Amino acid sequence: MKEIGIVTLTPEQIENMCDVAEKAARKHILLKVPLQRISDIDITIDIEGFKPITVNVDLKITLSPLMKDYDVQKLANEANKKAFLAIEKDLSKLTDKLIETV
Repeated sequence: MKEIGIVTLTPEQIENMCDVAEKAARKHILLKVPLQRISDIDITIDIEGFKPITVNVDLKITLSPLMKDYDVQKLANEANKKAFLAIEKDLSKLTDKLIETV
Protein backbone atom coordinates (compact mmCIF):
# COMPACT_ATOMS: atom_id res chain seq x y z
CA MET A 1 0.00 0.00 0.00
CA LYS A 2 1.37 3.41 -0.84
CA GLU A 3 1.90 5.97 1.87
CA ILE A 4 -0.72 8.69 1.93
CA GLY A 5 -0.01 11.72 4.07
CA ILE A 6 -3.03 12.20 6.29
CA VAL A 7 -3.66 13.52 9.76
CA THR A 8 -5.18 11.39 12.49
CA LEU A 9 -8.28 9.45 11.50
CA THR A 10 -11.39 9.75 13.63
CA PRO A 11 -13.05 6.61 14.99
CA GLU A 12 -15.93 7.26 12.57
CA GLN A 13 -13.55 7.44 9.60
CA ILE A 14 -11.86 4.20 10.67
CA GLU A 15 -15.23 2.47 11.08
CA ASN A 16 -16.34 3.72 7.67
CA MET A 17 -13.14 2.46 6.04
CA CYS A 18 -13.62 -0.96 7.61
CA ASP A 19 -17.18 -1.06 6.25
CA VAL A 20 -16.04 0.02 2.78
CA ALA A 21 -13.30 -2.61 2.72
CA GLU A 22 -15.61 -5.39 3.93
CA LYS A 23 -18.24 -4.50 1.33
CA ALA A 24 -15.61 -4.47 -1.45
CA ALA A 25 -14.32 -7.91 -0.44
CA ARG A 26 -17.82 -9.37 -0.05
CA LYS A 27 -18.94 -7.92 -3.40
CA HIS A 28 -15.96 -9.49 -5.17
CA ILE A 29 -16.64 -12.88 -3.60
CA LEU A 30 -20.31 -12.77 -4.55
CA LEU A 31 -19.46 -11.74 -8.11
CA LYS A 32 -17.31 -14.86 -8.44
CA VAL A 33 -19.38 -17.41 -6.51
CA PRO A 34 -23.19 -17.54 -6.15
CA LEU A 35 -24.43 -17.05 -2.60
CA GLN A 36 -26.03 -20.51 -2.51
CA ARG A 37 -22.57 -22.04 -3.13
CA ILE A 38 -21.06 -20.30 -0.10
CA SER A 39 -21.28 -22.02 3.26
CA ASP A 40 -19.60 -19.27 5.28
CA ILE A 41 -17.82 -15.96 4.83
CA ASP A 42 -15.95 -14.29 7.67
CA ILE A 43 -14.34 -10.96 6.88
CA THR A 44 -12.48 -9.04 9.56
CA ILE A 45 -10.94 -5.65 8.88
CA ASP A 46 -8.71 -4.11 11.53
CA ILE A 47 -7.20 -0.64 11.23
CA GLU A 48 -4.76 0.56 13.88
CA GLY A 49 -2.30 3.34 14.40
CA PHE A 50 -2.15 6.90 13.31
CA LYS A 51 0.70 7.71 11.00
CA PRO A 52 1.18 5.29 9.37
CA ILE A 53 -1.90 3.19 9.86
CA THR A 54 -1.78 -0.58 9.85
CA VAL A 55 -4.51 -2.46 8.04
CA ASN A 56 -5.19 -6.15 8.54
CA VAL A 57 -7.70 -8.00 6.40
CA ASP A 58 -8.62 -11.52 7.47
CA LEU A 59 -10.82 -13.52 5.10
CA LYS A 60 -12.19 -16.98 5.73
CA ILE A 61 -14.34 -18.45 2.99
CA THR A 62 -15.95 -21.86 3.12
CA LEU A 63 -17.62 -23.01 -0.06
CA SER A 64 -20.23 -25.68 -0.55
CA PRO A 65 -18.93 -29.21 -1.23
CA LEU A 66 -20.25 -28.72 -4.78
CA MET A 67 -17.42 -26.19 -5.27
CA LYS A 68 -14.66 -28.65 -4.31
CA ASP A 69 -12.52 -27.84 -7.36
CA TYR A 70 -12.77 -24.07 -6.94
CA ASP A 71 -9.57 -22.25 -5.92
CA VAL A 72 -10.73 -20.70 -2.64
CA GLN A 73 -7.27 -19.32 -1.82
CA LYS A 74 -7.17 -17.40 -5.10
CA LEU A 75 -10.65 -16.02 -4.39
CA ALA A 76 -9.57 -14.94 -0.90
CA ASN A 77 -6.43 -13.26 -2.27
CA GLU A 78 -8.45 -11.37 -4.89
CA ALA A 79 -11.02 -10.26 -2.29
CA ASN A 80 -8.20 -9.18 0.00
CA LYS A 81 -6.76 -6.99 -2.77
CA LYS A 82 -10.19 -5.46 -3.38
CA ALA A 83 -10.48 -4.61 0.32
CA PHE A 84 -7.08 -2.90 0.35
CA LEU A 85 -7.87 -0.98 -2.85
CA ALA A 86 -11.13 0.23 -1.29
CA ILE A 87 -9.25 1.47 1.80
CA GLU A 88 -6.63 3.17 -0.34
CA LYS A 89 -9.34 4.90 -2.39
CA ASP A 90 -11.14 6.01 0.78
CA LEU A 91 -7.89 7.37 2.25
CA SER A 92 -7.22 9.25 -0.99
CA LYS A 93 -10.67 10.87 -0.78
CA LEU A 94 -10.00 11.92 2.81
CA THR A 95 -6.63 13.35 1.79
CA ASP A 96 -8.22 15.28 -1.08
CA LYS A 97 -10.81 16.75 1.31
CA LEU A 98 -8.03 17.68 3.73
CA ILE A 99 -6.10 19.46 0.97
CA GLU A 100 -9.24 21.34 -0.16
CA THR A 101 -9.78 22.73 3.35
CA VAL A 102 -6.19 23.99 3.67
